[in-house]
Amino acid sequence: MEHRTAAVIKKYLDSLGIPYRAGVGGTGVVARLGQSNTSGPTVALRADMDALTIQEKTGHAFASKVDGVMHACGHDGHIAIMLGAAELLMAKPPNGSVVFIFQPAEEGGAGALKLVEEGVLDGVDMIFGGHIEGRFKVGQVAIRPTVDTSFTDELIIKIVGKGGHAARPHETVDAILVGSLFVSALQNIISRNVNPTTPTVISIGAFHAGTVFNAVADEATLKGTIRNTDKKTRTMVIKKIRKIAEAFAALHDAKIDVEIIEGYPQVVNHPAGYSLARDTAEDMFGKDNVINLVKPSMGGEDFAYYLEHIPGCFIRLGAGGDTVVPAAHSSTFDFNEDVIGVGAAFFAELAHRTIASLAKDSSNNG
Repeated sequence: MEHRTAAVIKKYLDSLGIPYRAGVGGTGVVARLGQSNTSGPTVALRADMDALTIQEKTGHAFASKVDGVMHACGHDGHIAIMLGAAELLMAKPPNGSVVFIFQPAEEGGAGALKLVEEGVLDGVDMIFGGHIEGRFKVGQVAIRPTVDTSFTDELIIKIVGKGGHAARPHETVDAILVGSLFVSALQNIISRNVNPTTPTVISIGAFHAGTVFNAVADEATLKGTIRNTDKKTRTMVIKKIRKIAEAFAALHDAKIDVEIIEGYPQVVNHPAGYSLARDTAEDMFGKDNVINLVKPSMGGEDFAYYLEHIPGCFIRLGAGGDTVVPAAHSSTFDFNEDVIGVGAAFFAELAHRTIASLAKDSSNNG
């Protein structure tokens, strides 16, 4: 579906006269305002562009026309914001270059990593990205120094027992029972092994087993996610999960395989990027509208891969209003579209200020 989204992005960039590369990382579009040999610093602005496999139930006239797919996380808003920023910067070019990264596959596909490998950060001095947030009102900006999001590891547990007739359970090894006990035991890790001051989550989102009402299931598969913000805790939790699997396998005469799929790293905002973003937000919207995020989000973001290579910052833009905005990743997700103009102005101004700051630092160091 990103092919159609990419086509819309390219058409708008064509109307602005901003050159771009298409097909980056699959369906990504990378545009540049100012040539690569232009004197002055280079700042990148990133927007994710993928949708989610959810059937939209908003009832809007502009609801997704593609069955089973919708922008349930606001990425269409992110695209509009960055295209708006591009238009503002085209009208008032900064004394440097701005790279606009329209990135595919943020939702689990590590699109950022692919784009980094294809060199989108070559020559870029600093990068910024953001996400619209319904829990904050339009005109509010939420930002956090240092660690901003959690690790996003995936967990797959495969249990093999012994099937049989439901009327003779003593002759079986019930994979559903073992799986149910396993799910409960995972929560004991959180309550009794993790420091309560260290945010950690183990959530099982899928439990598949059995086929009929009168047979004991011989196999079960559990799928879930592990979220935390501390590397030592992350390692400990994974070790505990494997130990529980070994113990349960021995106790119930079952075979249990544990697969941990390493997810996104943490988004770690850079001090300079954080300061530039915060100062810009305070000057534009007032200090009272800049929210300090005390704790990191337990969500994940592949923007982390960019920040592993160059400094920058990830920002949250208020997209709510007087009514409650449905949660992201829900079939009724929506947002206040006033955030598009606000976000475009913010990122355009942030690009100007960042380029000016980097140029000043370069001059001082020179």
